[in-house]
Amino acid sequence: MAAQRVLMFVGAHPDDESFGPGGTLATYASAGVKVVYTCATRGEAGTADAQHLRGFATLGDLRWAELMCAAEKLRLAAVIPLGYRDSGMPGAPDNQHPRALAAAPLEDVTRDVVAAIRDVQPQVVITFDPIGGYGHPDHIAVYQATTRAFHTAGDPRCFPEFGVPFTPQKLYSWVPRRGSLRLTVRVLRLLRRDPARVGRNRDVDLAGIAAVDFPIHARIHVPRDAVSRKHAALACHRSQVAGASPLRRLVRLVSRCLTTDELFMRAHPRPSGRGVTEVDLFEGVR
Repeated sequence: MAAQRVLMFVGAHPDDESFGPGGTLATYASAGVKVVYTCATRGEAGTADAQHLRGFATLGDLRWAELMCAAEKLRLAAVIPLGYRDSGMPGAPDNQHPRALAAAPLEDVTRDVVAAIRDVQPQVVITFDPIGGYGHPDHIAVYQATTRAFHTAGDPRCFPEFGVPFTPQKLYSWVPRRGSLRLTVRVLRLLRRDPARVGRNRDVDLAGIAAVDFPIHARIHVPRDAVSRKHAALACHRSQVAGASPLRRLVRLVSRCLTTDELFMRAHPRPSGRGVTEVDLFEGVR
């Protein structure tokens, strides 16, 4: 067990693992890597049709059950809940909930991620990019907390009551494909829709997001069987797939058509230059 490779993805909501780097998670899981998803919330601020809620007391219960289904399809070894509440997008009433992730002190969220890292002891950690993929405040909070936790989990002076210090070796951000986003922006403009005001609440600036470039340091090829398992995991999130906006369905379709590779920016160790340099997130891991 001491020699086993361990990969942890730290995300914000049920479905981030599937709509995000699910192909990579499935690829490594099938290769014998222990893959763990640390999920900060239960997705309580989402929406779902009444038919999906039958048999569930709350939306959070439904979405967590969907996550368990997806975890099985991706062959995840474990899902670790952090116990925060979905904050919703900026300005939503969910922002005011006392357990809202985006409003939680960064030190508290960092502490909880540190505890997960010390428990799982991953050599490689993945989280969101600095803008949270599409600007979701929970995604940004997770990025900030995970980055801090990565650098403090091995320090015995930090959170000494939360497990034995452990230092992961590599930290990555999953980066949505800019080619897919920019193609979607072009299509929206052809349809005479404003790409700066998209989503259910018209609060996502897709054009602005597509214009932000991040350096790519790893390109992970997702083989056919892992692609199939990612699609099966996506289907588990039936309440979100069925309720997805036309924009989200369009982005997903474009992404599938362009390529099955998934892209990552390496935050640690700091790369010496730009460009794709790795085809394996465990490259150089001791």
